Amino acid sequence: MTLLQTIELETAPQPTATVLLMHGLGASADDFVPMVPQLDLSGVGPVRFVFPQAPTMPVSINGGYRMPSWYDIVVSDLGRQEDAAGLRASRDAIEALILREKQRGIAANRIVLAGFSQGCAMSLMTGLRHGERLAGIAGMSGYLPLASTTAKERHLANGDVPIFLAHGTRDGVVPLARAEASRDALLELGYPVEWHTYPMEHTVCPPEVRQLEIFLQKVLA
Repeated sequence: MTLLQTIELETAPQPTATVLLMHGLGASADDFVPMVPQLDLSGVGPVRFVFPQAPTMPVSINGGYRMPSWYDIVVSDLGRQEDAAGLRASRDAIEALILREKQRGIAANRIVLAGFSQGCAMSLMTGLRHGERLAGIAGMSGYLPLASTTAKERHLANGDVPIFLAHGTRDGVVPLARAEASRDALLELGYPVEWHTYPMEHTVCPPEVRQLEIFLQKVLA
């Protein structure tokens, strides 16, 4: 498999942890690069941030227009007609990046999967099924994909992986109710979910970045 193109930033030489952060629909790998200087992770040692670029594909909900996307979106109701094949293909591509981090000396339990919107969905899709315990999963303004198959497909190695979820109460792209349903499904499966809401739309706000920083400090301590 050809590895996804990535942007990488290291907080210091010889990183001992990795945060793999996936962008949202129509965005690019550099979307969250500016967040790195806002995160104080000095207490956990050098960290490598890996920002992968999603493949470009036609997106049905946007009239078939080609754009960076982790999977196709067929209808606005994100729980219906999900692109299972696309989700699984992107999961495989992200797994290849996790493997590369392991080959570069980062243990699985020092890797955090994170993402925004579609990237959040991919973090949950991949992290819950990964065969070795990860440090954590962080999702912003997203949802749990293939929720009906998660219980059957999840790997018990990550049965208690810490999960950070944050969402805007005025989100018109991924409705708050969809995110709340995802949170509740994860809680029902026994995952420790840290949940935050903010009076914002489909975006990220400074208080959310601060809470993410605290989460990362905790799971990578």
